[in-house]
Amino acid sequence: MTPPKLFKREIVRPKFRHRLDRSRPLTLAPAPPRPAPGGYASAGLIAWILLAKYVDHQPLYRQEKQSARWGATISRQTMCEWVALGAVWLESIYRQMQKDLLAGRYLQVDETPVRCQDPDVPGKTVQGWLWVISRPGGDVVFEWRMSRRHDEVSTLLAGFQGLLQSDGYEAYARFVAQRKGLVHLGCWAHTRRHFHEALAEAPIRAGFILRLIGHLYGMEKHWDEEGLVEPAQRAHLRRRDFAMTLSLLKRTATHLVSRVLPRSLLGQACAYLLRHWDVLVAHCDHGQSRLDTNLVENAIRPSALGKNYGKRSIMRSGIGVCRCCRSSASLRGTGRALHNYTASRKASSRGYSVRRRLGGGDGASSDRNTLAFMSRSASM
Repeated sequence: MTPPKLFKREIVRPKFRHRLDRSRPLTLAPAPPRPAPGGYASAGLIAWILLAKYVDHQPLYRQEKQSARWGATISRQTMCEWVALGAVWLESIYRQMQKDLLAGRYLQVDETPVRCQDPDVPGKTVQGWLWVISRPGGDVVFEWRMSRRHDEVSTLLAGFQGLLQSDGYEAYARFVAQRKGLVHLGCWAHTRRHFHEALAEAPIRAGFILRLIGHLYGMEKHWDEEGLVEPAQRAHLRRRDFAMTLSLLKRTATHLVSRVLPRSLLGQACAYLLRHWDVLVAHCDHGQSRLDTNLVENAIRPSALGKNYGKRSIMRSGIGVCRCCRSSASLRGTGRALHNYTASRKASSRGYSVRRRLGGGDGASSDRNTLAFMSRSASM
């Protein structure tokens, strides 16, 4: 196995003199554009740092220590500037992904708290929120906000019309109620979670309701395996085959909620189910939806490994890197695409030759200040 290492790439810019008229000034091939204006990093090096930070969850202070083993120590402040630059590159991709999602007719949304350092509040961390929107088979887009206020939903989903699926956070229900053209769908996974937590307290009663919910998922799995995915057909199947199970489920929850303590885990689970009943059974009318928001929840889960992103200003820009995640529902699925995109920036210029050399030559101007990164795969 060959470990990664830094190397210096020399860019040779040939000089030309007019063969017939020697009085003319020399012509020098233009310098290639650099990823960081006035900097020495190649696009491949910046791509490596972005992937290590946001996909492999390697904070910059740790990469700073690792860089000494690569061949040259790179300060974390310099890496911070490169991360912000990488976010600028990815901004256009992010905006297009966001535009495509909001133009669709079905959207899943969720949010998670993230502690971060604020330069305006020295010595303490503040809480921000990482919001995520997606749909089955589509992209996953993250948005960084400093609050969880209801107004954030309005700006995050501005212009969207269609099916909006979420957990029980009341901001989403209020957003749907205040706008036309929106249908609110609930999440059966959140409902099931409440009854699963009540298992230890009431194993028989909670277990019975869990089996009913499991029956719904069983039918969904069977239809997926049979390829019955056309929305109108799936909606018809749900209305036909879910009816008995849903009726028994509601009668059971209504019966239990009047017989158990309201603050008990089972009582809270039953109250949650009945409170969100309308948005849960709305899936029967919309066959393109999934029963839960596990897609976006799974996309958020890797962020728990990399929540120490540093200063708020860096997080606001660097979160653009997190935005560029594909339908694999996590950043780990974007590694190759992200590296290819950023690395391709260095090959976009024309009119010069690029070589790796140890020394300059006659009739050429050398630029030795481009630092690149090389990594070889392990061979077994």
